[in-house]
This record gives sequence, C-alpha cells and structure tokens, in this order.
Amino acid sequence: MQAAYNDEMEIYIHIPFCVRKCLYCDFLSAPADESARMRYVSALKNEIINRSDKEVWPAGKMPVVPSVFFGGGTPTVLGAGDLSGILSLIKERFNVKQDAEITIECNPGTADEEKLSVLRRAGFNRISIGLQSTDDEMLRKLGRIHNFEDFLRIWKAAREAGFKNTNIDIITGLPGQTLRDISITADKVLSLEPRPKHISLYSLIIEEGTEFKKLYDEGKLDLPDEDEERKIHWNIIDAFENAGYRQYELSNLALPGYECAHNSGYWTGREYLGFGTGAASYLRGIRYADTRSLDEYVSFWTDSPAFNEPSFPKSICRKPEGIAASEERLFGPLSEKETLTESNLMEEFMFLGLRMTKGIDTEEFKKRFGKDIREVYGDIIDKHMGEGLLIKRDGRLYLSRRGQDLANYVMSDMILEKNISV
Repeated sequence: MQAAYNDEMEIYIHIPFCVRKCLYCDFLSAPADESARMRYVSALKNEIINRSDKEVWPAGKMPVVPSVFFGGGTPTVLGAGDLSGILSLIKERFNVKQDAEITIECNPGTADEEKLSVLRRAGFNRISIGLQSTDDEMLRKLGRIHNFEDFLRIWKAAREAGFKNTNIDIITGLPGQTLRDISITADKVLSLEPRPKHISLYSLIIEEGTEFKKLYDEGKLDLPDEDEERKIHWNIIDAFENAGYRQYELSNLALPGYECAHNSGYWTGREYLGFGTGAASYLRGIRYADTRSLDEYVSFWTDSPAFNEPSFPKSICRKPEGIAASEERLFGPLSEKETLTESNLMEEFMFLGLRMTKGIDTEEFKKRFGKDIREVYGDIIDKHMGEGLLIKRDGRLYLSRRGQDLANYVMSDMILEKNISV
C-alpha cells in the first residue's frame, strides 16, 4: 500500500545540541564545541537542499508547509545567524505558507533579547521555553542550567523581541514534588505578564540510559507514588482550565485559538519531513528516520564520496522501492524505515486521535479506511466503555479522565495484530 502525497506537509528541524545534559533527558542531544556545531549546520543545509528537489513531487507540485518546528536539544545553542539561515533556506526551498506557524524551542540561559529579536525578524513567530518548574531546588535536582529568575529574564526578552505566541514546558511528578508545590508553580505561571498562550505539561518518565534511571535503581529518587502523581497532574490542569486554558491533548493546554498547529498536524495524521540526526519523516505511507549518529550524519551530508558524485540522485523519494542497495544514496543513512500497512494506519489513527481530548471522528475512520470502526474495534470499544475509560458522544470517541490516566492500557488494545486481522 502506497499513499499519495497530501496537500500539506510539516517540516521539523532537529538541533541535537545543549549546554548540559539534564539528568532525566533521553533525547538525542549532547553538548558540542563550536566546530562540531558548524559542521552540523553545513550538513543540515546540504540535506535540506537535496531533499527539496522539486522533481520528487508529483507533477512538480510541492505540498504547502503550514508549520515549521525547530526542536532539540536546545536550538538556541546555535547563533541567531545560523538559525535564521536555516529558516531562510527552508523558505527558499519549500512552499511555506505566508502565515505558517514557525516555532523555536529555547531554554533560559541560551538567548537574550538581541538574539530573540533577530530570530523574530527572520520569521520565527512562536517560541517554546523550557521552564519545567518554578522551584529552584526542583530545577537543581533536574540538572537544569537555569533558575526561575533566569526564566523570568528570558520571558521578558521574548516579549520585548515581539513573540506573542508563547509556550512553556512544565514537568510534573518530580522528585519530592507535592500538591502544594504544583499549586505554587501554577500560580507563578498564571501571574506572568503576558500569560503564555500555550502550556505543555509532561509527567516525568524514568528513561533507560539517563542519570535519573541510575538514581532510581539505587533508590535515591524520592518520587511521588502513582496516585499522588495523578493528583498533581490533574491539580495543575484544573488550575489552568479554571484560568481559561483548554486541555486539547493529553499533555497540552492552550488559550482558545493558540493550539499548536505543528503538533496538531502530527496527531491528525498530516505528512511531515524531518531534517537532522534522528529526525523522523512520514511520506506516502513510509516512515523513516535519519541516522542517530552525529558523525555518520555529518560525514554523509558533507564528506561522503557518494554525495559528491555527479550521478548522485539528490532526492529523498525518487524510486526508493526495490533499490535496497542504493537506499543510502537516495535517503542518506537511516536509523529506521517502515512501510505502513493498512492495519498500521488504522492503529495510528486510533493512537493519535485518542491523544486529542476531542477524540476520534468515527465517520472519518469509515471515510479513510472504508470500514465501520465497529467492524475493526467494536469489542475493544465496548470493553473500555464498560470500564469507563472511553466515552462515545455525537459521533466521536474519546478518553475519559480515568481513561487518560490509563491511556497506555487503552492504546495497547488498539494494536490489531494481537486482536484481529483486516
């Protein structure tokens, strides 16, 4: 099964650098010196140029790009000129909408008003700042490079640079965190002038390979138990919703009209191109991701003899089927590649749709797959409705609050291979 290109496609740019690795972080990121960063920027630009070959798009028609997202790592570890140059190249090579949402992630301590002003003039119009907590002791335990005063300085700098569409990241379930702590965090965030337009709210997860995992295994992390963590989670959601925010996705709240367009595109199945180490792409029913090795990525996109051959096919999707031996020359080195089956696409429709608080449109399922949703998931839907985890109303299926708490359990039942075949 091979899907046609959609009319719209998002773009993600991965900047894998940070000042210092946080103790909980398992993202593909690490500190690097200026030379390594500059080589990466050069490689990244080469990848963008070669994967924007207009010949790969049907009849030369490139999809419209409604959103661009610079994530990491900490993109603002790079200079404003480098970030602006990458964005300028994206706009030059792709069909970016005039009013596209263009997001830059930023951590306190990695930018000031001058840098943010340059980025704003370059076209970045949404900024996402990693606050995580307003408690300095919590920030120290996380291994963050900033305190709350540092955050307030960058919040003021973002405002004065002209950023009006703003997001703040917050983590719940931190070591030693209590209901009182999270209430203080909510109060401090709601006292900001202006208030953030968007809140991303994540529960702490102890990931393999992190410093927190070592501390956890040694019994040195005083984490809230599961029931307390859920109380903390819902306490801060209630505080924000009472202040006018709306939870529109499991981990995201926004003031009306400020839902993140880029992430909403992922959750509704829009195609996307990712550039940079480990960046994932999804086009024509194929999902793939760039190599996670910084050395391999930089070497291929700048130094590879194959890359510099005149006959090198400089595109991402020209005749990839059945040319396994040449895949590296077509795609660049990959960490994964998967052609999605109809079952996979149905599963993703359910996984991603149920992340949204408005849930799944059952008629859209039928329109997309030619099957009534009950033909495929009837028994599973009945099971979780009976448990009070799923709610069906007005042609939509969505998770209850209890269902959100047990989302992984519900989602695991949507895997078709262990249930039925289609």
